[in-house]
Amino acid sequence: MADSDQEYVQDISDEEVEAHIVTRGAGDGSKARGSGTRGGAWEVTRTWENVVEGADGTISSTVDGMLEADKRKRLLKDTTPLQRGIIRQVLLVIDLSTAMVEKDLRPTRHLLTLRYVQDFISEFFEQNPIAQLGVIGMRDGLAVRISDMSGNPNDHITKVQELRAEEPKGQASLQNALEMARAALFHAPAHTTREVLLIFGSLLSSDPGDIHTTITALVNAKITVRVIGLAAQVAICNTIVTRTNPSIPTTDTYAVALNEQHYRDLLMRFTTPPAISQARTAEEEANKSSLLMMGFPSRIADQEPSFCACHSKPTSGGYLCSRCSSKVCSLPTQCPVCGLQLILSTHLARSYHHLFPLRNWVEVSWPRAEASTQHDCRTCHTMFPTRSGASGHQKPSVTTNGHRDAMALSTTRGNANARAQKAAPKPASSGVSESGRYECETCGSHFCIDCDVFSHEVSHNCPGCQSLEEEVHMAATTATEED
Repeated sequence: MADSDQEYVQDISDEEVEAHIVTRGAGDGSKARGSGTRGGAWEVTRTWENVVEGADGTISSTVDGMLEADKRKRLLKDTTPLQRGIIRQVLLVIDLSTAMVEKDLRPTRHLLTLRYVQDFISEFFEQNPIAQLGVIGMRDGLAVRISDMSGNPNDHITKVQELRAEEPKGQASLQNALEMARAALFHAPAHTTREVLLIFGSLLSSDPGDIHTTITALVNAKITVRVIGLAAQVAICNTIVTRTNPSIPTTDTYAVALNEQHYRDLLMRFTTPPAISQARTAEEEANKSSLLMMGFPSRIADQEPSFCACHSKPTSGGYLCSRCSSKVCSLPTQCPVCGLQLILSTHLARSYHHLFPLRNWVEVSWPRAEASTQHDCRTCHTMFPTRSGASGHQKPSVTTNGHRDAMALSTTRGNANARAQKAAPKPASSGVSESGRYECETCGSHFCIDCDVFSHEVSHNCPGCQSLEEEVHMAATTATEED
């Protein structure tokens, strides 16, 4: 009979040792210790057990499947068209306290955060060219203004790079940082969003007063706060995001980074503008505006340097305000003289995809892939793998695109042979196509995973749909000329 607890037993045989092991329930010990025992949530995931050897004797197919699953995981998001605030006023708050010297995120939390923040600033203005951004730091129980609200990413990146020479010190103060952010966003125009992104690596906050009073002031000022934690969830941070984002789930506004890649994904997720809530007060409904005045200035090249109105420095080029003809260095910006928002037409075009995002492409099964007459990617013309792994010896189909298929076969034979070696079955993952094809439901074209990522994260347009529109336009033009 098994002992009630694991006491020390000396000088016994192997058979007697098994009898002394505490069982997990009724039955013999060997059954309780079987392979069906579920591990704890704290145990390390044994990813090496998921590796499957391919037909060619290598594990390249498994590695490619994991990489492809990671790419698709970032793409599979909600693409429902929503009303979003594309003119954003954002303040980024960075923790610069002693908690950031920890090395659980390599090389340290501080250095990794500064590197990711620089990437975030570049990506933020790439996705939101008509937005404004400012940076605030928390250290020694104070809030430090790192950079003012501006639409120039180079100004912010330069200021953030200077923080690498300073060591984190003191304690973080959420109240002081939120009060400074509220003061900076309080006078933001009504047509803009007021957002705060907080990177918090501490487990406590050294505040001079009642932080709940500050939270109430943020709610009254219509300022939303999102938090990225680096250590663990903190109750006060959960309260902040819950009260300032009442219509958004807490999982979308407060998350703790699990590792370096997860940290980066959480930070880059903030580049998408937030959806506008339909709940409006009577005052907001009465004062809402449908039109916003903007200026589209033209670039000038002076023969002699002249002072700009934004920095008061002599420059040889710039842009003239459409209203008051004041000179500014770069766009987008707000005219320092008359306050007119100055942008380029391309800035509006780059912000447009947030309102009508490109729909997710669906996976193509092997039966549908074999029935299709398309044998290469519509964009890069890379040959798709076949179920038998003989894509490199496959003949191009004789269709209206026969010439293009023949050129693709001759120019991408090296890629086809490489893919033929990787045609072994991929591990089952959510969102990953077994055939390596992804189909646009609008035009029916098939694409590879790399073109899928590029179209959804960079161009935000379907090449197949655009080429069909061009073909229709050319056909209509030809018919008109013949008539």
